[in-house]
Amino acid sequence: MDDTALTGHALDEPALGLGGGGTALKSASAPAYRVLARKYRPRSFAELIGQEAMVRTLRNAIESGRLAHAFILTGVRGVGKTTTARILARCLNYEHPDMPPGPCIEPGQDGVHCAAIAESRHMDVIEMDAASRTGIDDIREIIEGVRYRPASARYKIYIIDEVHMLSRAAFNGLLKTLEEPPAHVIFIFATTEIRKVPVTVLSRCQRFDLRRVSVAELGAHLARIAALENCALSPGALGLIARAAEGSVRDALSLLDQAIAHGGVGGAGSVSEAQVRDMLGLADRGRVFDLLEQVLRGDLPAAMVELQAQYENGADPAAVLQDMLEIVHWLTRIKVAPQAAEDIGLPEAERNRGRAMAQKLSVPVLTRAWQFLLKGLNEVREAQHSLAAAEMVLVRLGYAADLPTPADLIERLRATQPAAAGNLTATPAPLARPHDAGGPQAATAVAWPLISVPDPVQMTAAAVSAPVADAQTHAMVHSFADVVALAAQARDIKLHAALTRDVHLVHFESGRIEFRPGPAAEPQLSARLGEKLAQWTGQRWIVSISNQPGAPSMDEASRDRAQQREAEALRDPLVQEALKIFPGAEIVAVRDTGENS
Repeated sequence: MDDTALTGHALDEPALGLGGGGTALKSASAPAYRVLARKYRPRSFAELIGQEAMVRTLRNAIESGRLAHAFILTGVRGVGKTTTARILARCLNYEHPDMPPGPCIEPGQDGVHCAAIAESRHMDVIEMDAASRTGIDDIREIIEGVRYRPASARYKIYIIDEVHMLSRAAFNGLLKTLEEPPAHVIFIFATTEIRKVPVTVLSRCQRFDLRRVSVAELGAHLARIAALENCALSPGALGLIARAAEGSVRDALSLLDQAIAHGGVGGAGSVSEAQVRDMLGLADRGRVFDLLEQVLRGDLPAAMVELQAQYENGADPAAVLQDMLEIVHWLTRIKVAPQAAEDIGLPEAERNRGRAMAQKLSVPVLTRAWQFLLKGLNEVREAQHSLAAAEMVLVRLGYAADLPTPADLIERLRATQPAAAGNLTATPAPLARPHDAGGPQAATAVAWPLISVPDPVQMTAAAVSAPVADAQTHAMVHSFADVVALAAQARDIKLHAALTRDVHLVHFESGRIEFRPGPAAEPQLSARLGEKLAQWTGQRWIVSISNQPGAPSMDEASRDRAQQREAEALRDPLVQEALKIFPGAEIVAVRDTGENS
């Protein structure tokens, strides 16, 4: 007997469930090794995993004869777009002597055209890579070819992969043919960038979005293939590969191929979770939990030692932060929806630890950790020294971890200063949080309710939305603040700015204004103001210039009031206590409780 590959399938690429994956005897005449992604490529819709909605639609369409003339398949890499196109081409062109004529949704055995279609050599199933053939000349070949009937199959099928790479001229040249192709022609497009495909093309196609395959489905699929390859992988190792693939079946099979080779000579060894972590450059999940706990309780010396140890063991600092982000997100989900802790795709020990951590941490603390880690992950990926960048991220997070939330801080201030707390209103303005990357020494904005002081500038802002008054408006102009309000009401921004900045009022009465202009005032300010007042009020106004000092401008008065309020806030016992809690903090704004923060 010749030493040949013992497989149960006649084709070069045996499919999972059709007898493929047997043992190959070593021989000089043995075929070259085929990677798992090709060896176990599905050849029927029954073998396609994770795309039940699309399969159901296509099955019903074929059974009822309601076939579209153009399909477009979209999704991330490796979820089965090209594979689905070939399966669809096989089903539409299926012919077998023992089967009735017509398309077949589940071919039970190889038909006349199946082998040639699976090997991409059938003359009536034309595959084109739009990434390398992007021009209008390539599309002209298709337009010329659709006029001729298929040579041997039922349909002439054009499969265009990465269709979004076609040029604008190529898309335009395809439109008319795509809208009204001959009855014997079917187009199947595949793309990972659906938004780059013109809407004029999308509107002529039946669209299918292939979803990412879930971790559970992917893990079960990998376990079946590992069994066919006579290789033992621990459930933890399979779970790591499934999660690292991010929903891509091809990526998962490539990683499985690598893991089997990592396990031993011939791929017959056992592969553990630790080996896969080492292969992928991942940190141990339990150690990532330890690192996150150390950082969130502010134990930075221990966290630095743990991060250094994981780095020396081969873990990528960016991967460590990514794992921490995933854990923080999962813990937040547990806080919001407790059933998230019952995810069977995670080990029992990890689920128990997640429940315990979620009980200790509050949602504000978790969301703050998420923001720090998310921002820090980008820094680590862009930094030349990823370990140093990761350490700085953990330092910032550790220093911020023990800072109280705004609500906790108010309660603490209430408890430490009961006498002053009695002056608080029912809804006090909260103390602002530190800046994201500043730690406890960051400059902190403190807001505090004080007694409201009438402010003419606020009066003008409130009047902006009101219409300009009629000729009787002069009866309502009782002060210079009313004049400024009229300028705001009329949306004369330049005059309004001049009145608040450059006018030092000396005398005001109905029909007469006297003021000293500021250094930056325009020369015609008095004449312009008189003209505008006459227009707005229907009354003649006398506006004159004076050499007397006059009152401070409205802008100067507003700044003086702000300084006075800040000084009052600094004398408040509760504010003083807050400044002690945040060393180095400073007051940057003081607002009344009625103001929008």
